[in-house]
Amino acid sequence: MSGLRGETAEVEMTLDVTRREVLTPEVVLLELSHPMGEALPEWAPGAHVDLVLPDAVTRQYSLCGDPANRSTYRVAVFLEPQSRGGSSYIHHSLRTGDQLGIRGPRNHFKFVPGKKVLFIAGGIGITPLIPMMAAATDAGIEWELHYGGRSRNTMAFRDELAARFGDHRTTFIPQDEAGLIDLAALLGSPDPDTVVYCCGPEPLLDAVEAKCATWPKGALHIERFTAKAVVGAQNEAFEVELAVTGDVLSIPADRSILDVLDDHDVPVASSCRDGTCGSCETVVLNGQPDHRDSVLSEEEQASNETMLVCVSRSRSARLVLEL
Repeated sequence: MSGLRGETAEVEMTLDVTRREVLTPEVVLLELSHPMGEALPEWAPGAHVDLVLPDAVTRQYSLCGDPANRSTYRVAVFLEPQSRGGSSYIHHSLRTGDQLGIRGPRNHFKFVPGKKVLFIAGGIGITPLIPMMAAATDAGIEWELHYGGRSRNTMAFRDELAARFGDHRTTFIPQDEAGLIDLAALLGSPDPDTVVYCCGPEPLLDAVEAKCATWPKGALHIERFTAKAVVGAQNEAFEVELAVTGDVLSIPADRSILDVLDDHDVPVASSCRDGTCGSCETVVLNGQPDHRDSVLSEEEQASNETMLVCVSRSRSARLVLEL
């Protein structure tokens, strides 16, 4: 199935696992390759893949290798303190020689550089930024990285980044030594020539969004690993018309569009079911969606051209979807 936000068709395949190394006590690096040595689908900086784990558990991980290397995908997996089975399985049970199903690649954090780029990372949020920094370097674009973590030994890729890009571009801020990233100093004065790419825990993303409120529209690009809270939203019942078949489905207040589509065996790709992965993005032909996802930009939401049917609802009595 073709991903709306990807450069290439989204695929499902089973890949061989190489457990490459433990980057920190909480982060393990995996390399995934085709069992027959075939080239993997193309991807661009910012892309991620779904890893399909036992019992159909699916988790999304950013690709942090080299897009030019079609032989392997590289992902880094952080051991969540309250893992629901995904990262815990990868850390404690997955071994070199095992196989994993994947879906993707998918990209809703596409790198579109400006004259200058400011990268801000918190913890495992460094992963999608690594290929972007390499692309910016290759293009001769001025950039700098400010990377925060709890302590030096919890900051994955720290030595690799320093060796690869140099101290003049990479600033590491271990919280136990230097406190939090000084966002006021970095973002206090809007710069029309700079774009900001940020990934990390929700408090960091919220703080960066607040500091960039006065920056030019489109200057800030964020990727969330968890769904953004929707405040004050009310659920109302509405209808969805399927343009291909003409069927009209009733969406009750207590169920999602995706739930009802599943009930009627309407094929829609899905993974996270909380509005963070982008796999269920669907074209809107008529009506006004109530966007509640953490994927589409403000401009994309305002256009109402697509919506994520796992979490978003409707402001109009009926939506017409290209299904």
